[in-house]
Amino acid sequence: MKVTHVTTRLVRTPADNPLTPDLPAGSATRDFVTLELGTDQGLVGIGLTFFGGALSGALREAVAGLAGLTVGEDPLRVEAVTAKLRQAAGSSGPGGIFTLALSAVDMACWDLKGKALGQPVARLLGGHRDRVPTYASGALMRPQPVDHLAKTGRRLREMGFRQMKMQCGAEALPAREVERVRVTREAVGPDVDLMCDINQLWRPEQAIDIGRRIEEQHLFWLEDPTTCDDFQGLARIADALATPVAAGEYVYGISPFRQLLEHRSVDIAMIDLLRVGGITQWMKVAGMAEAYNLPVVSHLVPEIHVHLIAAVPNGLTVEYMPWSLRLFEETPALEQGMLVVPPRPGLGLAFDKQAIARHEVK
Repeated sequence: MKVTHVTTRLVRTPADNPLTPDLPAGSATRDFVTLELGTDQGLVGIGLTFFGGALSGALREAVAGLAGLTVGEDPLRVEAVTAKLRQAAGSSGPGGIFTLALSAVDMACWDLKGKALGQPVARLLGGHRDRVPTYASGALMRPQPVDHLAKTGRRLREMGFRQMKMQCGAEALPAREVERVRVTREAVGPDVDLMCDINQLWRPEQAIDIGRRIEEQHLFWLEDPTTCDDFQGLARIADALATPVAAGEYVYGISPFRQLLEHRSVDIAMIDLLRVGGITQWMKVAGMAEAYNLPVVSHLVPEIHVHLIAAVPNGLTVEYMPWSLRLFEETPALEQGMLVVPPRPGLGLAFDKQAIARHEVK
């Protein structure tokens, strides 16, 4: 099999969230770069990346440039393809736009491998199970008032979610942060796994202080309580709290995860598919975490991450952040708080051509 042609698009969609229908998106948007790798056997592999913001155009150019170098290559030799792209990119990596673009190409290669072999990617990667827990994300946000958190938390429970994540970190007083967690916990009940994301907004001493105050609410994890590359600070927090600390979504490539693991900075490794470098690199981090007897969780793109979390024995749960779902014809089924691995070959996904055409930035 050889790659014969490449198609990339910049797609801009409304920044709404189906989990919060009562909160209109307004004029906010999200940018995605889509990739299609066509082959001489008629198979097409798809990939996706984003986080471009003001640099979305540059990200699309990076995807097109790297993907163009795969023409004539066998996409089933994923490591050989990505090695060629790293060498061609020179010193532009290992992080930033280069890695975001590389991830889309790697993803499309794995999609092609699954289609060529007639197997879902989850099975090719290990096939540990065919469905995984998933948690509602993006609905319990820090700008929202406390009464909204309670109302939305109850609605998510009624939708079948038994795991959900809220945000903290913006209140001026620690007591207000504690109150937000308390109200949310009371609204969703004691049997729901409740996570709290700080998005790096606290210093280590703040995280320890507030983290100890909310321990009685039995959080499933406290996420990114301080700066992502403060490995020693994260280790201080993880050591001081009974609540598990999750981190990793902000770092690029696999090397920072070595630091997170060796410093015992995390109890749960959160791997972002796009920032880590694609499916190939994601699996390497999952293996490292398993060696430290730690679970791994995903960040965004649940329609693809379901394959990865389902493939490995230490996959814990998939973040159900439905930002990119409208780009696909059909997405993994959500059943009673579980996400089902599509039985179709490859990623089991196809871009919705009408949606892509409607939102494409020419």
